[in-house]
Amino acid sequence: MARLKVLVAAPRGFCAGVDRAIHIVELALERFGVPVYVRHEIVHNKHVVDSLKAKGAVFVKELDEVPDGATVIFSAHGVPKTIPAMASSRGLAWLDATCPLVSKVHRQAERMVEAGRHILFVGHAGHPEVIGTFGQVPAGFITLVETIEDAETVEPPSPDNLGFLTQTTLSVDDTAEIVATLRRRFPAIVGPRGEDICYATSNRQAAVKAIAPRCDLMLVIGAEYSSNSQRLREVAERCGTKAHLIQTAAAIDWRWFDGVATVGLTAGASAPELLVQDVIEAMRARFDLEIEEVTTAVEEVTFKLPRELAA
Repeated sequence: MARLKVLVAAPRGFCAGVDRAIHIVELALERFGVPVYVRHEIVHNKHVVDSLKAKGAVFVKELDEVPDGATVIFSAHGVPKTIPAMASSRGLAWLDATCPLVSKVHRQAERMVEAGRHILFVGHAGHPEVIGTFGQVPAGFITLVETIEDAETVEPPSPDNLGFLTQTTLSVDDTAEIVATLRRRFPAIVGPRGEDICYATSNRQAAVKAIAPRCDLMLVIGAEYSSNSQRLREVAERCGTKAHLIQTAAAIDWRWFDGVATVGLTAGASAPELLVQDVIEAMRARFDLEIEEVTTAVEEVTFKLPRELAA
């Protein structure tokens, strides 16, 4: 049996915001009974969604699919203000599982608009977090900037009275370049005091940077539509390492391992540790493994539950 070294990144997998969102659904099922409705995927991971479905959660695309008198939960990515207002107008009981770090960006957006600033928002079009943040302020007060090219060409309505904010799950390096471009073009632009890219996204990217240069192949466990997972794959590729994003061990193409002596392994912030262990066991069935966990940060962040569930 061929020998294979596996470098496992730490931190990896669930972050505090994902833990909190999943716990909110589980507690709501216990407290209010089956079914509990969830608008959109609570987090971007099929395994998590399927396990909550099995416990009695019903996932819907829009509020009009939720029957009168039911309990509905909003996903960790955040929602426009109109969604809870609509739920309240229908008399629905609702719980907000928005990650507190995303909620912080929402409050920053409100304050910037209250101060008369136009917001340049760095993010990916169509991502639920971007849609939710745009929905915190009146239309016309926020412009999306996706790329450096956008940053070079954007023509905001009030160039001397600008603010910028960012999606929490972006590439740290790409975002720094975009923000530097905006600061060069608009020297008076105001940004958040702290980093909008969340601690978990930054930590997981740093962990990949620490191991990818030592690897012939990098596997990232996460969903195709998970922004933070896609960024981990890109970080590895920028280190010159071949990288693949997989949802589960079943998605591995073992031809990727031809000529590979060292493989790196990590997981996006919405991927459970169970999937990491499944991948390790799948490799163990084919190789004589030497496993090394490489720790670049220790995370001890926790977030409070909504007051409706805190008692």
